[in-house]
Amino acid sequence: MAVGNGHSFDGGSEAERAVVRSALAASAFDWNRVPGHVTIHIVGRGACASSKGDIWLSSTLLARGRASWGVIQHEYAHQVDFFLLDDADRARLDRLLGGRAWWPGRPILRHDQYGAERFASTLAWAYWPSPHNSLIRFARAEATALPPARFRRLLARILAAHG
Repeated sequence: MAVGNGHSFDGGSEAERAVVRSALAASAFDWNRVPGHVTIHIVGRGACASSKGDIWLSSTLLARGRASWGVIQHEYAHQVDFFLLDDADRARLDRLLGGRAWWPGRPILRHDQYGAERFASTLAWAYWPSPHNSLIRFARAEATALPPARFRRLLARILAAHG
């Protein structure tokens, strides 16, 4: 079932899909800027994850309703990275966001030490800075790597440079 330009669902109930739609609608970020097709897989259990063109969300997470929206936005923000950023953008953002490496490699670092995770959480927080955004409680170091207004200006410049 389509959720917008370039997005579709694989699995999940209508209620679970509605949670995802609500999460994306709550954000001020225009998710339609992502130029590729994104399939949102709703699975029974497991961790949430993203790869280029795919997002996996657990039914367990989605059952939390609005409390899941920040995580949903975080996973979708990885699609912004995959489709819209280049290596120079990632290096700049990694430095500004305080990451130790953009993606996991060797040695393995904590989640909040990866630039890609800091980027995704900061984007989710910067475009939905709500007390209902669970990232501010559970991923504060990631979500507040840059002040929201500064991050939004920076990301707007980066995206404008890519046309």
